Amino acid sequence: MAHIFRFQNYQKKIFKFTLLIIVVLCTIIACNNTEETQFIGTSSTKENPLNIWWDKGFNPEEDEALRQLVRNWENVSGKKINLLFYTTDSLGEKIRRSLKAGNPPDIVMSFKAERSPNSRLAWDNKLVDVSDIVNPAENLYSKAVLQTVNLYNNVEKKRSYYAVPIHQGTMHIYYWKDLLAEVGRSEQDIPKEWDAFWEFWKQVQDDLRANNKSTNKSQIYSLGFTLSPEAGDTYYLFEQILEAYDIEIVNPQGKLLIDDTKVRQGIIKVLQWYENFYEQGYIPPAAIKWLNPDNNRSILNREIVMTPNATLSIAVAMRQDADIYNNKLGILEFPNKPNGQPMRHLTMAEQAVILAESKNQKLAKDFLKYVVQTEVMKDYLTNAGGRNSPVLETVWKDNFWTNPNDPHISYATKTFNEGRIRYFYISQNPVYSRVLDRNVWGKAINRVIVDKISPAQAADEAIKEIKLIYQEWERG
Repeated sequence: MAHIFRFQNYQKKIFKFTLLIIVVLCTIIACNNTEETQFIGTSSTKENPLNIWWDKGFNPEEDEALRQLVRNWENVSGKKINLLFYTTDSLGEKIRRSLKAGNPPDIVMSFKAERSPNSRLAWDNKLVDVSDIVNPAENLYSKAVLQTVNLYNNVEKKRSYYAVPIHQGTMHIYYWKDLLAEVGRSEQDIPKEWDAFWEFWKQVQDDLRANNKSTNKSQIYSLGFTLSPEAGDTYYLFEQILEAYDIEIVNPQGKLLIDDTKVRQGIIKVLQWYENFYEQGYIPPAAIKWLNPDNNRSILNREIVMTPNATLSIAVAMRQDADIYNNKLGILEFPNKPNGQPMRHLTMAEQAVILAESKNQKLAKDFLKYVVQTEVMKDYLTNAGGRNSPVLETVWKDNFWTNPNDPHISYATKTFNEGRIRYFYISQNPVYSRVLDRNVWGKAINRVIVDKISPAQAADEAIKEIKLIYQEWERG
């Protein structure tokens, strides 16, 4: 009987491993799908369909949740929707080309609102004022969220709501608890102080490699930092480290502070911070070519011990394996700043806009009014798996977001509820979204790591490029 039991146990392990591999592969495929995918509604109406472009999800259930929302609205309204999904990195360029060609969609939803053209389009009077959607629900949003969609129209010389908040995400750190356990450490051992925090992860890599010289772990890296100038994750983390060192490139009022010598020294310091980790061998060499999904892939493949991520996509990808989700995969806030103050986690409020060239503006508004209803939004976000967090206060109240038995979603909710966040200052200064879109920080990192120039020289090049971007904007 003993040998039968061992065989059954072996079968269970093989099944579990196979299931995990399938989940990881599905996530990687979803993340890497760079082609648009289309879903066309089934309504038989002869009216022009509503054309919607939406940021493609990282997990299949995200896109299916939106498809279900679209089907529900079609059934209620009797109208038809053409829905196209585009990857985060391609959506901005698709919008620009469609506007130039004169055939833009009616509605665009962008996950990377901080680098999207939304604030610049509002400035140029190319977005529809959606105050009649936002104002009735104004008391359901925080003031900080409302500020992200209160954009300036330079043609009409006014501020108003030109976007509708849909959901939000903030940066956390994901790590493998079981890898810490292998070297005699646990979550309780992770320091809260800035320098000690990063030294902790370096030591974990050193110990894992020393203890596993004949296995794959001899090549494991501790820090999964995306360094590519092609990835939005690169500038996101760089901006987070600027926040850690209290370096303001743009102040809350939108003023550019790039000529301040303290700002220049701060940029140099952050570039040196990256350079040291890379040169010391704690960041994978492949990270200089990573795109947005690649840090997800690397941690899921256990090639790195930890990685920062702006949403819960890593955790959501592992939800089907309860042991990994609940016991092996950990989530952390950033440590305290170097000055000892609590970190403010950079947050992006994703938003939907209606383009001014839309010929279906009333229908587009009707759809967005439907989307922001509490029950509709609650169903959409929960069906999508919880990768993105709510912006409506009434949706936050659902126990899906606060359930202590869910270690990841409840942890992210705590970060939001306790106010340890800061939104990008794009609504105050739309030009800075172009700085992020051109990934000036990713270029600077590459100049230091790949081209081997000094952090000071790379900082000066970045400052020069930022000034040129602002000069281009001023010239129109």
